[in-house]
Amino acid sequence: WMGKVLQFDLGRSIVYNQPTMELIISRFPATLQVGLFALLISLAISLPVGVISAVKKDSILDVFGRFFAFVGISMPGFWLGLLLIIVFAVTIPIFPIFGFVSIFADFAEGIRHQFLPAVTLGLSMAAMVTRMTRSCVLEVLQEDYITTARGKGLSGTLVVAKHVLKNAFIPVITVVGLQVGFIFGGSVLVEVIFAIPGLGRLMVDSIAQRDYPVIQALVLVYAITFVLVNLLVDVLYAVLDPRIRYQ
Repeated sequence: WMGKVLQFDLGRSIVYNQPTMELIISRFPATLQVGLFALLISLAISLPVGVISAVKKDSILDVFGRFFAFVGISMPGFWLGLLLIIVFAVTIPIFPIFGFVSIFADFAEGIRHQFLPAVTLGLSMAAMVTRMTRSCVLEVLQEDYITTARGKGLSGTLVVAKHVLKNAFIPVITVVGLQVGFIFGGSVLVEVIFAIPGLGRLMVDSIAQRDYPVIQALVLVYAITFVLVNLLVDVLYAVLDPRIRYQ
């Protein structure tokens, strides 16, 4: 099996009676689009909330940020998905309940179909990144060079933008890289709930039908993707902090 993998032959599906590689290639775009959408939502929420929560420590904004992170971490993703369906697809029919439309086929419909599953994944990820961002920013704010910068008369906004964020985001990038594993793991239930024909749904169906070649191939794809993303994270370390060198 490993010899064939090196030749990009992942075997043949027992259930679908077609090459496993073709199955994965056909399902991967759905998972990738929803996952990237969820990651954008996560970063758009978590980074501003985390930074503001740290800068305005012990204020009402900080209390709100910590409460959001606590609720987001505690809330099961599948429960949030069902809640969003009830509110925004049944009670207020703004978004479709099931199905998937690629943004490359129809951008507007693609956003409508992917919004609820992306929010379901994104909010869960945002909670963890918010906590990490707040902790890292608070730690950097206590450094001596930040006190020196403020003593020179720099405004608080300039100090945060120029000195704090660049140093605080290095550990945050690590967490964001680890979120890729959460995207693939969390997408399993989300794709089942929202009937998205992605890798997560394929994994569930393959396990139920005991399609072992597909299960093996999907685990391998997940592992390779996780390794590549974390390699990219290591490269970003050197970009953010030139003192870090990788040979």
